[in-house]
Amino acid sequence: MSEAKRALRAELRRRRAERDPAELERWGGLLAAHAAALPGRTLTGFVGAGGEVPTLPLLDALVAEGRRVLLPITLDDMTLDWADYTGADDLAPARLGLLEPTGPRLGPAAIADAEAILVPALAVDREGRRLGQGGGCYDRALPHATGRVIAVVADDEVLERVPTEPHDLPVEALLTPSGGLVAVPRG
Repeated sequence: MSEAKRALRAELRRRRAERDPAELERWGGLLAAHAAALPGRTLTGFVGAGGEVPTLPLLDALVAEGRRVLLPITLDDMTLDWADYTGADDLAPARLGLLEPTGPRLGPAAIADAEAILVPALAVDREGRRLGQGGGCYDRALPHATGRVIAVVADDEVLERVPTEPHDLPVEALLTPSGGLVAVPRG
């Protein structure tokens, strides 16, 4: 891993740790207001944790619209399995401080069923370069995806440039609380 990535991850994690819980809650509501802008009948999502923008309001809004939402389950080898999101009551604490669905597992290939793949990121730039947490879960899962890949970040996590390595896959759009869904221009 490059020193630039390591340093940027440390800075972004520090900033997340200092976030105001009331502001995070407000961001979750703003994010949910953009649910109708997201493409697809089936989407993947994730449960924001650790200073990430709270995504539960968005997940609930998508389900209320009659859409199917798949959430990741992180396996021991850091592969992502998937299960249907049916509501916050069906989430349970899991490894890495995450909340995961408790329903039947659908297998790692279920990501291919999603027309939109909402992915977490520590940061993303306007050219679609994404900085993840460093575990490589999404780097392994995204090659199996066929839908539009959308990074979900806070407004201040859209940076001028994000350092990448050859295995880092770009995203096609960004979703932020204030900016909504923004496509990444392709050159």
